[in-house]
Amino acid sequence: MASLRDIKSKITSTKKTSQITKAMQMVSASKLSRAEENAKAYVPYMAKIQEVVGAIASGTSDSGHPMLTSRPVKKTAYLVITSDRGLAGAYNSNVIRAVANAIAERHSSKDEYVVLAIGRMGRDFFQKRGSNVIGEVIGLPDQPAFSDIKEIARRAVGMFTDGTYDELYMYYNHFVSAISSEVTEKKVLPLTDIAVETGTTASYEFEPSAEAILEVLLPQYAESLIFGALLDGKASEHASRMSAMKSATDNAADLISNLTLVYNRARQAAITQEITEIVGGAAALE
Repeated sequence: MASLRDIKSKITSTKKTSQITKAMQMVSASKLSRAEENAKAYVPYMAKIQEVVGAIASGTSDSGHPMLTSRPVKKTAYLVITSDRGLAGAYNSNVIRAVANAIAERHSSKDEYVVLAIGRMGRDFFQKRGSNVIGEVIGLPDQPAFSDIKEIARRAVGMFTDGTYDELYMYYNHFVSAISSEVTEKKVLPLTDIAVETGTTASYEFEPSAEAILEVLLPQYAESLIFGALLDGKASEHASRMSAMKSATDNAADLISNLTLVYNRARQAAITQEITEIVGGAAALE
């Protein structure tokens, strides 16, 4: 009977776990809906600022602005967007692996790159491996606002402008659907291909001058790229966590089914043995 109690205990604990994972799945589904709306709502703004900046950059090719100019690369910065916690499938590991592989391929020394981390998982990974993490943001809400990352975004752009590093790459999970996301590498700085990306034919008149407006818009555009990637990544995070919790719930249901079958068989065997012993005892008395 001790064996039956153990099996029954496992069934009970697994049912409790499945209730937790089911609740987490439903919470993530709710968060995903809002995060997806936020990411989509940000697209028109991104498209318009990219169009305007591209139009100005195309007309002021001799601007010489440091954000538009490539220079010899002595140090590279990697902006890594992950989550603050796990239970999201391969969401964090895929991004971290992509960054680690890129660093291994491009650099032979830790002095050749720096890391800026948005999210605890990415920060902890690179800190434990001795990488130079020069900026971090953790504890972001599930639906972040630009003010939550304003400081690190402006720092990332400012450190490129003042020559701390010579290029900035950003890694994040691009939201494709509720069951799919893609690890994306985007070169944020320098903005050498911005005019090609826009392809706009619209004409604008600028006051006081195109160069003066470009001086203000370029940092804002680079910062908006970072915030847009964060919104995209948050949608992917909630989708990944929802899928992971659904898989956990389904696995728990399968385990409960198997344990119930084992329990019933063990109980039937115990009852059969008891009947056999009773019959055997009665026969012995005769």
